Amino acid sequence: MEEKIIDENKQGQSLVLAAKEGNSRKLYIESYGCQMNFSDSEIVASILAEQGFNTTQQLEEADLVLVNTCSIRDKAEQTVRKRLEKYNAVKRINPKMKVGVLGCMAERLKSKFLEEEKIVDMVVGPDAYKDLPNLLKEVEEGRDAVNVILSKDETYGDISPVRLGGNGVTAFVSITRGCDNMCTFCVVPFTRGRERSRDFSSIVNEATELVAQGYKEVTLLGQNVDSYKWTNPETGALVSFAKLLEMVAEVHKDLRIRFSTSHPKDITDEVLFTMSK
Repeated sequence: MEEKIIDENKQGQSLVLAAKEGNSRKLYIESYGCQMNFSDSEIVASILAEQGFNTTQQLEEADLVLVNTCSIRDKAEQTVRKRLEKYNAVKRINPKMKVGVLGCMAERLKSKFLEEEKIVDMVVGPDAYKDLPNLLKEVEEGRDAVNVILSKDETYGDISPVRLGGNGVTAFVSITRGCDNMCTFCVVPFTRGRERSRDFSSIVNEATELVAQGYKEVTLLGQNVDSYKWTNPETGALVSFAKLLEMVAEVHKDLRIRFSTSHPKDITDEVLFTMSK
């Protein structure tokens, strides 16, 4: 088990999955920033597939264009702004196309995007993706739509994400959202909210399903995976990150486990011992 380096070549790639029969609307989605954003885009695509959307790699044919954004990296933020200019140029040719901003920039710059610059139709924060069907209705009725409310509970553990642009070998599994570290240089607690951990059983079930689909490797994702801590609301029993690692590793003897991102102040001897097994 080891930490995985983010592939910078994937920044801004349009994501695509197999078409769902009966869906007629086209979704174009790009992601920037950390791997959590790419994982979140898979959740968004899964939600919108139930609303009649199939993904496309052709911007000009899209009914809905979404960009999943990052406020940590200045380069990513500047790139997103340039992409929004491109989207709006296409929108002038295809006025029916709707443009939305997801993720960290959505929470931080919602007023600029919607009211001052008027360059998007929809702004959706990282904890509001389940509200996308309602927000789309608002947009389709001619109103701007925004939901950037941060949640203390949302982990999307009940949504089975589609695997966008994957190789069928490695997949990302989100285990925590948000962060409580409050580092002076970082905006994550303010754009992604406070830390919360996903129910371990849904994580193990997702890993089991991935193995059944032929995947050989999973990367456990979180802003700080070492802080993973899930407490059973009925018994009070605690599942630590070390215990979670062990349970996921036991899904299949040939399954390779990675994780990202790890904070050195929170790693424990128990985690190191589990990794050494």
